[in-house]
Amino acid sequence: MGKYRPSYILHSFPHRPWSVHPVWRGIGCVFMVVLPIMAYVIAVILVRENFVQQWVQIPRELTFSINVPNVGQIYLLDILLALVLLVIGMALFTIIYSAIYRLFGPPRYGPLDVPPPKYRKRPR
Repeated sequence: MGKYRPSYILHSFPHRPWSVHPVWRGIGCVFMVVLPIMAYVIAVILVRENFVQQWVQIPRELTFSINVPNVGQIYLLDILLALVLLVIGMALFTIIYSAIYRLFGPPRYGPLDVPPPKYRKRPR
């Protein structure tokens, strides 16, 4: 062993006692593909319906389109609204996932954890 050789190279890293189930990996992969597509389709529908119904006045600068080869014209407003809907959708799925995990997940403290300290309020 040399003087400047790091000691972590000699030791193997410990194996985790748990791993992510392949079904959850598949669900995450599906959401990574489906959620942006859903956001874009909903954005296109909302923008087209807004042009007909005139719900919100849209600035003229946002109504120009980009010509993409083999796809056609894509409006800038569609992309911006799709990004906003994507963030809202991800936040919604995160809130739903955290609520389900809190209800059905493992307990907060394991059998080897020390219980949290109990504080008493001091009278003033």
